Amino acid sequence: MRVRLGGYAILPRMLDKCRASLAGKNGEFHYNCPLDKHYFNFVGVDPEALKAEVAKGKGDGEILEWIQANATLKRSPWEIAQWSDYQERRGPDSDAETLGYFAGMLAKVSTTREDIRSWADLLDLDDHCSYGGKP
Repeated sequence: MRVRLGGYAILPRMLDKCRASLAGKNGEFHYNCPLDKHYFNFVGVDPEALKAEVAKGKGDGEILEWIQANATLKRSPWEIAQWSDYQERRGPDSDAETLGYFAGMLAKVSTTREDIRSWADLLDLDDHCSYGGKP
């Protein structure tokens, strides 16, 4: 989630999930999940329109060009940087449902880590553990 494309956090991971979904190999990863929707809302791109572009076999650079041409919300570089920085630090909302979901996801990968505070932290740990790393 911390890797950026065109300055955007979330975007590279989302494109990977989209490609995996198109290939039927996404496993537990879901394209257009609530995290992805933060990106779609920020740039003003339709998830299905983006998926159709990805399905054409375009690379990340070509997809970024398409997004820049088709986004309904034109963002300046400083807006993109601030939004991406915020996304990397953003933790769960304070409602019980979201906090419970976050805690449940964390418990699946570690019951001892007390330093996991943001969604980016949690996804990094989950990816690490999913691919053979120790919590």
